[in-house]
Amino acid sequence: MTVLILTGEEDVTADMVVVHLNASAVPVVRLDPADLTAGVALSGEYVHGSFRGHLSAGGRLVSVNGLRSVWVRRPGAPASRAAQPSAWLTEEAAQALYGMLRGSGARWMNHPDAAQRARHKPWQLRLAQRSGLPVPATLITTFPQAARAFAERFPDLVVKPVSGAHPQEPPRAVPTSRVAPDTDFGAVAYGPTLLQRRVAKRADIRLTVVGETMLAARKETPADADPDEVDVRFTSSATPWLPAEVPPRTAEAVRAYLREAQLSYGAFDFAEDADGTWWFLECNQSGQFGFVEVETGQPIARTIAEWLGRPRAPEEESVNGRRTVAP
Repeated sequence: MTVLILTGEEDVTADMVVVHLNASAVPVVRLDPADLTAGVALSGEYVHGSFRGHLSAGGRLVSVNGLRSVWVRRPGAPASRAAQPSAWLTEEAAQALYGMLRGSGARWMNHPDAAQRARHKPWQLRLAQRSGLPVPATLITTFPQAARAFAERFPDLVVKPVSGAHPQEPPRAVPTSRVAPDTDFGAVAYGPTLLQRRVAKRADIRLTVVGETMLAARKETPADADPDEVDVRFTSSATPWLPAEVPPRTAEAVRAYLREAQLSYGAFDFAEDADGTWWFLECNQSGQFGFVEVETGQPIARTIAEWLGRPRAPEEESVNGRRTVAP
């Protein structure tokens, strides 16, 4: 049975996993939904109570019913590179492709429905609270007066985008920034604004979870670090990422989060304070892991490949039309 990877052509992170799948002699097909009708083709037949579906990409033909797992990594918008792309064609292609794959019986990393929900940061924050993860005081608002009142209660704040990235092509990461003490907050009325109490961190934590396997990395904050550099993605620090142990209570809460979210993969970001508490910042359901593996040597790509390459088991059958998440 075959592993299907949905991602763009230039995805080094996916390349790392493909290497391990090939080494294990697990058949793998990789395609970008953006290439539908322009290099990728599909067909599905529903006759006499049965379904037969096929996908073609790169000269290879794969049976939809013969998929053991589907890794929704970083796929493009379906048919966006067609000869005559349109919003209508994208919707038609998305319905056809993902509709067929939903009925394949394959294991998902991650299921499109769960992945779509998991992208919403307000939902993440509430789920983290319910799961027992510490969450810094946060306000999402378009009321300037609410922002001012929040700043009075929590004078040391950061501001970050609600959605995560600016929707340009290619997407541009928007850094988390410190809020100046004299900020007026009048501009809050023009768009939802996320304000959060700044955690005086002694380290950044990236926790990559694959099924039941947790691989944590820690990047210590230098004593002379600029307090305005709050986003680890944009800091000038050369401090390396190092492997770290996951506190038992955090591990239990993270498992609860993933069960409720129905995710088999999650990249969690935490800020560790002076007391050693890991404060939840976000969980990216398709977060990068290559930089962590390179610096720490943790076998993240191999772990993903092993999860994807596992044979389908009877207990992984669908419940109420949805796939259960296998550990």
